[in-house]
Amino acid sequence: MLFNSFEFLIFFPIVFILYWFVFSKSYRNQNLLILIASYVFYGWWSWKFLGLLALNTIIDFLYGFGVNSDNKRKSKLFLWLSIINNLGILAVFKYYDFFAVQFQHLFEGFGVHLNPTLLNLTLPVGISFYTFHGMSYVFDIYYKRQKPISNFIDYAVFVSFFPLLVAGPIERANHLLPQVQTFRSFNFRNAVYGCRLILWGMFKKIVIADSLAIVVDLIYSDFSGQGATTLIMGSIAFSFQIYADFSGYSDIALGTAKLLGFELLSNFKFPYFSRDIAEFWRRWHISLSSWFRDYLYIPLGGSKDGKYKAIRNTFIIFIVSGFWHGASWNFILWGFIHACGFLPLLLLGKNRKNLGNVAAESSKIPSFKELFQMLSTFAFVTFAWIFFRIKDFNDALLFIKRIFVNLVEDPGQLLHKPGGILAVLYIVPVIVIDWFLRRDERNLRTVKNPVLRAVIYIGMGTLILLGLFKGSSESSFIYFQF
Repeated sequence: MLFNSFEFLIFFPIVFILYWFVFSKSYRNQNLLILIASYVFYGWWSWKFLGLLALNTIIDFLYGFGVNSDNKRKSKLFLWLSIINNLGILAVFKYYDFFAVQFQHLFEGFGVHLNPTLLNLTLPVGISFYTFHGMSYVFDIYYKRQKPISNFIDYAVFVSFFPLLVAGPIERANHLLPQVQTFRSFNFRNAVYGCRLILWGMFKKIVIADSLAIVVDLIYSDFSGQGATTLIMGSIAFSFQIYADFSGYSDIALGTAKLLGFELLSNFKFPYFSRDIAEFWRRWHISLSSWFRDYLYIPLGGSKDGKYKAIRNTFIIFIVSGFWHGASWNFILWGFIHACGFLPLLLLGKNRKNLGNVAAESSKIPSFKELFQMLSTFAFVTFAWIFFRIKDFNDALLFIKRIFVNLVEDPGQLLHKPGGILAVLYIVPVIVIDWFLRRDERNLRTVKNPVLRAVIYIGMGTLILLGLFKGSSESSFIYFQF
């Protein structure tokens, strides 16, 4: 089931009413309802993969007890069994065909012709997200951050909680499980905040992202016939499309969870106002980047064992992060590009320079230095997005080559009116609103005048409904494919 669908607009109010008015006497009853609702939510997409979700849940629930053993060898054994099982499931559904084809090409280079059997399996939506949920639970038990829980329903809710089931944020056991195991009472203020987040998330997805998608698809589908300015505009439009799409999903997830009495981890903190690549990754898909930091980068030694290992570990997590997004060389290259952008900061010891503050912290507008830093970081990120958007490496190079060749042959290209100029109408509001909210991504401050506030809400709601009727209800979120 999609958030941006009429089915969800019916499904969630039913769950909300049952949750607070029928099952509210016991948090265990509420958890049972959430679990049933989560499986209905997921099964709406394809009931065939409910068994895989259940199997994944059962495996890590049981491994948690083994990992908790005082016997170090037994604990490590169950940890590795969990890793092998989880990554094995991912390998079969997400990576087997990729590696089979790559091995075929490798052996053909030596004159050996192989005919590998390809599985051609449908990738279960959200598999990368709920797999990482389960692994974080086992890791946290191993590192003594979490005790195994005995109630399977509670654990199953943690893994399959429907607001975050298919596209995150990737929750930690020690953050979400205590909320699952605690009585929850309705909080009107949190509910209002939740509704605002849902409204803003829906607006970003349906009105902004889906409108930009039309522009992006037109430009990228025929880039060979486009001018440099249009290609640059298309690249910028995709940067904001993927941001509005994914952060919109995260806002809806956070808002939906708030209405049920849960606080989820923030996944975005205005990443396009970052002043360097390190800051960008502290603000973009935060739950994933922090997951790799805590469960891969630090266990590998982090940056404590000298520059060489710090560089090695940095490239590992960025390349693995790219590969997490999909079994394709373009995602690996995308991760590699970001590692290269991060490297100078690491070598100069500036990778934690912009930690804990925001651009124009104590003023309304950024300084020229901050503006230059934000624009250059955005330009780098946008350049890397080209390899994320175009799966074929040669096509991506042709796309970039066409931009530079056109500019060399005709520098006046930059003055030409680009195709997709209407994308600016969708991009500018996101920039302006995000700038005013940049100090607190949760606090969607509204105008004080109640009449004007009502007009804004009604206007946004109307645009959302128009988008749904125009077909946005059939538009999946970009990150569902991962």
